[in-house]
Amino acid sequence: MTPATELVHALAEARERTDELFELVRPDSLYERPIAERHRIIFYVGHMEAFDWNLLGRYAFDTRPFQPEFDRLFAFGIDPPPGRLPEDVPSDWPGIAEVQRYVARVRDEVDELASRAPEQLIHVAVEHRLMHAETLAYMLHQLPYERKHPPARLSAPMDPARPEPRMIDFAAGAARLGRNEDDGFGWDNEFRAHHVEVAPFAISKYKVTNGDYLEYVRQGADPPFFWEERNGRWFYRGMFSEIPLPLSWPVYVTMREAESYARWRGKRLPTEAEFHRAALPPKTGNFDFRRWDPCTVNESNGHEAPVQMYGNGWEWTSSAFSAFPGFEPFPFYKNYSEPFFDGQHYVLKGASPRTAACFLRNSFRNWFRPEYPYVYSTFRLVES
Repeated sequence: MTPATELVHALAEARERTDELFELVRPDSLYERPIAERHRIIFYVGHMEAFDWNLLGRYAFDTRPFQPEFDRLFAFGIDPPPGRLPEDVPSDWPGIAEVQRYVARVRDEVDELASRAPEQLIHVAVEHRLMHAETLAYMLHQLPYERKHPPARLSAPMDPARPEPRMIDFAAGAARLGRNEDDGFGWDNEFRAHHVEVAPFAISKYKVTNGDYLEYVRQGADPPFFWEERNGRWFYRGMFSEIPLPLSWPVYVTMREAESYARWRGKRLPTEAEFHRAALPPKTGNFDFRRWDPCTVNESNGHEAPVQMYGNGWEWTSSAFSAFPGFEPFPFYKNYSEPFFDGQHYVLKGASPRTAACFLRNSFRNWFRPEYPYVYSTFRLVES
């Protein structure tokens, strides 16, 4: 199979991933807005095809548009600043049948063009869709259970005893961040490769667990977004059901909560460069859609190094999302990274259970606002 053929096949597989997510939603719930700061679900039904069409049909081949009003309507997601929420109502959006006709037509058009398109643009189409396969999971997680069709088979949660915390020392040395063009595809914010000197530090072997964080809550801290308390018992709000709080799973928190806990423990969050010093490429793990929810933090691939640096939850760093030296925005997607170099978004590294395997390259950078609660994001502790 040629590289171009492999990419076209990867695009088809990515479509299957996002189609499966929309099939989880009951038809009468497609106009719901599970996350107040985001578009209604119906937007995302059309968005990924509009993105592919605007990128491949319009940018790459200047093909005449067949439904330009949808190309614009479904073009861009939103990330409003705190306190500003979208005000549209369901009737502002077209009917689902009309959106589905648009989706089918775009796929036919894109499939005709894809084998001749620049490989970089197909990579962008594939990874953009797979990013949404994860962020849509965050959204559907917030949809009430009765509005979802759970998959036929769900693995039973396991919660063995949580491991004892311990720290692993790392000597001073250089961390390589980013990548170069000859390293293969990457997003604009991944370029260019450079080295950062890192002082000696120690990092926790395991991600901070629900059990660890429960001690903090019992001292008066607010509970994380994914927790519920009833009659003195704590529960985890999973994707398809509530379960008794698994103490050995990583705690999903905002960056602000992670910082506060770290200070309470007399420690801090790692920098992006420290993460790179500590991380080893994964062999196995809870990523690539393996599970809907987390697993225990000490389920590992046998490394003595910090466990699960990739998988089971993105990890907050203390590094603001900013440009690397030599940064140049993609000419075909200028607003992918640059608008977020604002000091209000922070870098996360690693992967979650719903992160596609292609994002496990060391240079990939995720970012969110520090108060945003819906992400499958956890953390580990560092001391100098």
